[in-house]
Amino acid sequence: MSVGQKPHYLWDYDIDDSQFRKILAGELRIGGLDRQWAAVRLIEYAPYAEIVARLGFKNLVALWPSVRSRARSESRRRGLDFLVSWLPKHRPELLS
Repeated sequence: MSVGQKPHYLWDYDIDDSQFRKILAGELRIGGLDRQWAAVRLIEYAPYAEIVARLGFKNLVALWPSVRSRARSESRRRGLDFLVSWLPKHRPELLS
């Protein structure tokens, strides 16, 4: 994605990818758009590979408990519940 473009899951917001990255990193807040909002938006609409690329396993595991109840997709919740419980036991090096 080139600078200034926005991901498809931000179609209804007037923010670009750079702003979204800063919100997701906790470096920027725009009104009610904060890190938790960005994480939920990413989890609900982005492909798995993009979720991991943007958040990383460590941040995903750390954020999941606080955003889980806001994720509407049952299949996403089940999948991420599994991943978040599996990673520390079987691939803890990915959380460093």
